[in-house]
Amino acid sequence: MARGVAHRSAVPRLAPVADGGDGTLDVLLLAAGSSARLTRHGVTGPLGGRVTARLGWLGSDVAVMELAEASGLRLLRGRSHDALRATSRGTGELLRAALDAGARRVIVGVGGSASTDGGAGLLQALGARFLDGDGRDVPPGGAGLVELASVDLKGLDARLAGCTVDVATDVRNPLLGPDGAAAVFAPQKGASAADVAVLERALARLVEVVARNPGAALLADLDGAGAAGGCGFGLALAGAHLIPGAALVCDLVGLDAAIAGADLVLAGEGQIDSQTAAGKAPYEVAHRARLLHVPCVAIGGRVLDALGDTFSGVLSLEQLARGDARSAGDPKRHARRLLRRAAEVAVEQYLGSGQ
Repeated sequence: MARGVAHRSAVPRLAPVADGGDGTLDVLLLAAGSSARLTRHGVTGPLGGRVTARLGWLGSDVAVMELAEASGLRLLRGRSHDALRATSRGTGELLRAALDAGARRVIVGVGGSASTDGGAGLLQALGARFLDGDGRDVPPGGAGLVELASVDLKGLDARLAGCTVDVATDVRNPLLGPDGAAAVFAPQKGASAADVAVLERALARLVEVVARNPGAALLADLDGAGAAGGCGFGLALAGAHLIPGAALVCDLVGLDAAIAGADLVLAGEGQIDSQTAAGKAPYEVAHRARLLHVPCVAIGGRVLDALGDTFSGVLSLEQLARGDARSAGDPKRHARRLLRRAAEVAVEQYLGSGQ
């Protein structure tokens, strides 16, 4: 995009952003500059094997982690998905590693999960107990929660009380119901219609059992409680704060200062649709640009919903590819060139051909 802007003799100002999903860790490390560092930790993967997850540090005691590093769908590439048994346990282990290293604040990006376990796995890694009627630990994964009889949170890591945990959510969905974690997101993780019904019943059972703890049931209705297969809910049970991820990241990277004085803002997303307006980064960028009276053009690989007045304009790489003989076929194979061309078109349309 920056090359396309420069090709039209305009000056690009780069300000990478994220919304709590994949890429949040790298964006915040980039913004932190020389004070940032990385550590790597072996944790439990979404299907039980060992994976290596990165933990970022913004200074000495502020840690940044991505759920997707430990419990993400991207870790299952080339492998069969298992929506019923995938666990978030590794995310809890990564959070524990941050506590071990002295973190006083942890920022958790929760997009891109493989699990729908309501955060039970990550809470188990932090010391909670999820037991069946015989007093045994329930099996890993969302389906195991159908057997849940009791939840004991008294064993949660005591260090959590002295650490601020901010959860950057990339969606606003509650835990249960037609807009909840199972109904909306489990099919993306390989769940059949029958699996979705099992997972919804399991998450409802989780809420029923934790409701014995004062105020716990109310957490299921929080915006973002359904994020990452319900990990938003699980982290809230541990005392974390659920925060719209795009706003949190945009504040941390200083986006307002980058927009101020600009003539045009360009934002991108793989697919622009109704979910874009439900907490995704381009929507937050457009909102801030509007407040600063700067036009914002969105570039999407595919555009299913232009979102009315959200953006000053929307450009589709698929549509650009149809008018470009060199990009015939799958535009994903020519994404770099199409992104450059889309940026050129945006500059031509909104800054004039003389730029």
